[in-house]
Amino acid sequence: MKLFAIFGDPVAHSRSPLMHNSVFKNLNYKACYTRVHLKDGSKLRETFFALGLSGANVTVPHKEDAYKACDEVRGFAQNIGVVNTIINENGKLIGYNTDADGFMAAIKEFENIEKVLIIGAGGTAKALASRFVQDNLKVSILNRSENKLAYFKNFALTCQDWDSYKSSKYDLVVNTTSAGLKDENLPAPKEMIEDILQNTSFAADAIYGKVTPFLRLAKEKNLTCKDGADMLLGQGILANELFTNNELGTSDIKFYMQKSFEL
Repeated sequence: MKLFAIFGDPVAHSRSPLMHNSVFKNLNYKACYTRVHLKDGSKLRETFFALGLSGANVTVPHKEDAYKACDEVRGFAQNIGVVNTIINENGKLIGYNTDADGFMAAIKEFENIEKVLIIGAGGTAKALASRFVQDNLKVSILNRSENKLAYFKNFALTCQDWDSYKSSKYDLVVNTTSAGLKDENLPAPKEMIEDILQNTSFAADAIYGKVTPFLRLAKEKNLTCKDGADMLLGQGILANELFTNNELGTSDIKFYMQKSFEL
């Protein structure tokens, strides 16, 4: 029996165990998936091995620590220094990032996206910004403070903090911060969010399982909105393929993961 887990702080809200266990149970794959509440990201590697895991997902705020914990990083994650999926390959930790492709699958129905504003500057923001740049989209970053913006400036992206914010028009605004996950906070001052939403067509939030204050405000302005559920599903399918070494069919994985959202 293989054991998988998701590391995060917080992590009790995570639907990942329901998703992956639904696949394992219905497709008779001998594995189990659980949650691990990890406060200190630097302990991720030792905790992974202490639990005897075959693989893991990593959520906020440990995705950059997950990158450091790996012996080898493959694919898209190499470019961004952010890992959300880890595989134990003969005692070596191999890191991947499935967030960005999962998000791109989630926003397929949003049409004519050219200009994107990402709120936040953590691991998810890095993954999405890099992926958007690959698709030749114009990307801007807004973060509370300037000290986390150096990564994005290397890509010559438009970067602003709360003090330097200037109004502009966007096609899509994405909240990647944890604001609204455990509280009723907006990801930036209300006047700023009001202005942003007044000047965009689509809004997305990486948080799922609740209508965040950010999405509530977007809906009040009659914007087309998405929470993080489709992104979660998209990245989960890709992660499960890695966990099972592509032994299960993608359509089967998707079917049983989607069924888990009914629970």
